[in-house]
Amino acid sequence: MRVRNRRTAAWSLEAALWSAAKASAHVLDRLHEWGYREADTAEAALTDLLVRTAVADGDRRVSVHHADQNRQALIVALSHQPGPAVADTRVLAELTSLGAVSCGTDTADDGRRVWAVLDL
Repeated sequence: MRVRNRRTAAWSLEAALWSAAKASAHVLDRLHEWGYREADTAEAALTDLLVRTAVADGDRRVSVHHADQNRQALIVALSHQPGPAVADTRVLAELTSLGAVSCGTDTADDGRRVWAVLDL
């Protein structure tokens, strides 16, 4: 996965129940640092769902990658679990209901990615 020509941040966390809340706090802190003072519960809830989905894949760690561009944020959770991504339309529908303007899931050599883009 490549994200170019924009501000980015990334965190590696243990794949544990507490990881979703920690990741949400990291993303909100970074959004506020980047000047998006209005970022709050919607961004936190969306990050929480992405990370919980990655944790459920069963690996020992998850990575959260975050970028912004033109008042939109990209948030990606990577499970590092090899193999095909589990098709779960419920997760994509829930991401959309939380405000994602685009979202998806795919599998690469480095594991399953679950991602969402939202307007800020």
